[in-house]
Amino acid sequence: MKQEYEHYYVPDQSPWPIVGAVALFFIAVGAALTVMSAGKEGDSGIYILYAGIAVLLYMLFSWFKNVIDEAGKGLYSAQMDRSFRQGMSWFIFSEVMFFMAFFGALFYARMLSVPWLGGADNNAMTNEVLWPTFEAVWPLITTPGGDTTQAMGWQGLPLINTLILLTSSVTLHFAHVAIESDKRGQLKVFLGLTILLGAVFLGLQVEEYIHAYNDLNLTLDAGIYGSTFFLLTGFHGMHVTLGTIILLVVFLRILKGHFTKDKHFAFQAAAWYWHFVDVVWLCLFIFVYVL
Repeated sequence: MKQEYEHYYVPDQSPWPIVGAVALFFIAVGAALTVMSAGKEGDSGIYILYAGIAVLLYMLFSWFKNVIDEAGKGLYSAQMDRSFRQGMSWFIFSEVMFFMAFFGALFYARMLSVPWLGGADNNAMTNEVLWPTFEAVWPLITTPGGDTTQAMGWQGLPLINTLILLTSSVTLHFAHVAIESDKRGQLKVFLGLTILLGAVFLGLQVEEYIHAYNDLNLTLDAGIYGSTFFLLTGFHGMHVTLGTIILLVVFLRILKGHFTKDKHFAFQAAAWYWHFVDVVWLCLFIFVYVL
């Protein structure tokens, strides 16, 4: 029998925070040792890194399982629900600031640094210090070593991926309407389509990267343009991967009969995150690919 709490639910002492701290410690140490011993024999750092990742995944799975069990027992009050909403809102806000930093780096390089280096007063100095063939144009496709790369156009795969993500937001919206209307069949169909579209997006992004490396000579070493391109698109792809995993977990919970039309914040949180990822891609598509 479910028990409703009017005020805050205080759970029993949990081991998961300290387990997570230990996992992050292993990840930090393992990553540092891996970088320091790159290319050398007897690299033990990679094993510490993998152990940290495994412990972190175990902690996340176990902690979320506890939360799901507590919610299923009716232990959470309206105040707890507000806390979850505030926590997710602040998390998305932190992600906005994360991407703003990278968009800021792109803006600084494109609108300030490159024009300044190509100014009339600095042109002679720039060509002497950087490289003789430097031209203050964006994208900056010539590197100091004399190599030339090509810019990634907005047509083709980038445009297709944009349409895919926009479509996924629509299908997720229909899934949201379905869960609020208690139409479980439609919910499963539209949420499943959203997950499928996310997976297709990631597959096409991998194909785009292969094309960039093999055909355009566009790599992480290809100057400031290559760095900003892969940092922005790569971190966005990581967020799409995380969002797809979250939606998949929510989908599996729906198959098990979790959520009602009145209580389904986990679904809402996943939807918020997915729509945020879509908005970031639209900004990325405009400022990285089109302009």
